[in-house]
Amino acid sequence: MLGNDYKISTYSNSSNIDLKLFYSGTQQCPPGHSWGPALKDHYKIHYIHSGKGIFRTINQTYTLSSGQGFLIYPDQISSYAADEADPWTYSWVAFQGASAEYCAANAILSVEQPVFTCEQDDVIRSCIRQMYEASQLIHASSRDLRLTAALCSFLAVIMDSVGSNVQFKRFDSGKDVYVSRILAYTETNYSRSLRIEDLANELGLTRKYMSSLFKEAVGISPQQYVFQYRLNKARELLKKASLSIREVAYSVGYHDQLLFSRMFKKTFGMSPSEYRNNEYDKMDLLKGNTHEGTRE
Repeated sequence: MLGNDYKISTYSNSSNIDLKLFYSGTQQCPPGHSWGPALKDHYKIHYIHSGKGIFRTINQTYTLSSGQGFLIYPDQISSYAADEADPWTYSWVAFQGASAEYCAANAILSVEQPVFTCEQDDVIRSCIRQMYEASQLIHASSRDLRLTAALCSFLAVIMDSVGSNVQFKRFDSGKDVYVSRILAYTETNYSRSLRIEDLANELGLTRKYMSSLFKEAVGISPQQYVFQYRLNKARELLKKASLSIREVAYSVGYHDQLLFSRMFKKTFGMSPSEYRNNEYDKMDLLKGNTHEGTRE
């Protein structure tokens, strides 16, 4: 059973996790307890279980109470303080990784709008408890995975709650969210038969509007992005001698090897086989130079 005051610090041993927990905890703050103004180099969410306090950014001051929370963004000056008469009890979760910004955007949070409401105190407490329990598995091979799973559950609760409360904002200030989801969808589905119509339906947008929105942000259409993403992935796979050209083509969503070879040559000026041989020659040259260097 966890008390009102505890904290964990847990740095993942894996460098491949794109979303990892840094530290978390729960505290019953004394009156006036404060932090900052200062900045952090990672994301940190505070969720208020009871009491109240003030959260300040450069441009705004928020008075917050139970069922609310705030997100501190990396490299952004902020501060917070517990109320003198009714100090808050809160939990905090600090995290970082390649997917951290995507998670924040999907929760409709931003530097300009870092505050949220989530009336699921029991669920939040359960997620924090899972983080604590996972942190105690010092010698378990599953420790990093369990920590990440608990973090993802915590973020999912906030995403779902905040999204249902501010659904109307998706169409006013959520363009970056749509772009992030298009990028994520492509990265997940590029190896399958990926139709732009399906992507538009997934987002609840018309194909024309989605294409316009994406091109404005990225500079190319979704079709062009998918095309480039697939061929760049193919270049990576061609460096693996164990894969045939046909297997590479299938792995990046081309079921027609001839079409794949034609598109590859049109883009890079050489066939997949020529590209592979060229890469092998570069590696042989590099090895030769290394061997020559060791003779000196």
